[in-house]
Amino acid sequence: MTTKREIKEKVRERYAERARSVSQPQDASCCGPEPTESVISSDLYTTDELRGLPQEAVVASLGCGNPVAMAELHEGEVVLDLGSGGGIDVLLSARRVGPAGKAYGLDMTDEMLALARENQRKAGVTNVEFLKGEMEEMPLPDGTVDVIISNCVVNLSPDKDRVLAEAFRVLKPGGRVAIADIVVRGRVPQALRRSLELWAGCVAGALEENEYRQKLAAAGFTDIEIEALREYTAGDAEAGGLGELVGKYAMKGADSLGFISAVVRARRPGGGARALEEPLTVVAPTGPGCTPGSCC
Repeated sequence: MTTKREIKEKVRERYAERARSVSQPQDASCCGPEPTESVISSDLYTTDELRGLPQEAVVASLGCGNPVAMAELHEGEVVLDLGSGGGIDVLLSARRVGPAGKAYGLDMTDEMLALARENQRKAGVTNVEFLKGEMEEMPLPDGTVDVIISNCVVNLSPDKDRVLAEAFRVLKPGGRVAIADIVVRGRVPQALRRSLELWAGCVAGALEENEYRQKLAAAGFTDIEIEALREYTAGDAEAGGLGELVGKYAMKGADSLGFISAVVRARRPGGGARALEEPLTVVAPTGPGCTPGSCC
């Protein structure tokens, strides 16, 4: 049986390797996206959005949507990006919230954090901070974030209830989430769920749509919406190099695999946001889930 620790280690290894490949120009000819990633992650950002961003931030992106465009960010807001990777969504968020706001990126992988901080330096953005930590234990105080975004990362966690509970905790009353994620419509065979490679590739860990809604509601969220952006087909799976595996377990003759890219929106009830000028104190991670040798 696959353990949570094994899942976390597989995810860490995959994204650490991605960061290393992006950071080594001499290997650029052979370190492009994996076929599955290219199917899911292509054409998510406009030319205007990418203008002025370091190429490394763009290449490192492994998302399935554009949560920044979907979050309706406003000047002066505090944004937290879960699983910030090379920093593309953090840098885009920083532009939108302006100098009076702030964008935090949270990542568990040292290699990705180093890459993101270098991308921040190259972009010359000052209202950004990258934090090391896990989604299941976010190193921020209660009620201090206006908006939480994430790009195809929540599905990677083996403890999504904890992630959503933490998201609720760090959001201010009235705060909101805008999560781009892979969502399932229908049942996924356990053989796919058990595949660590597919888990690290954002497929096997995806929640069923109604289950996602239930978990958000259980965490305390309201105004829950799941909007489908793209539904993946057997042809997509084949183009992504998963044709044999997915074809073996998918329904025979079914073109649709039941996996969709979606934006998940929800809100923490209440109001009375913290004054924007009040400083936000980062809390040092604690507990067994935050030791240097552990992962998300």
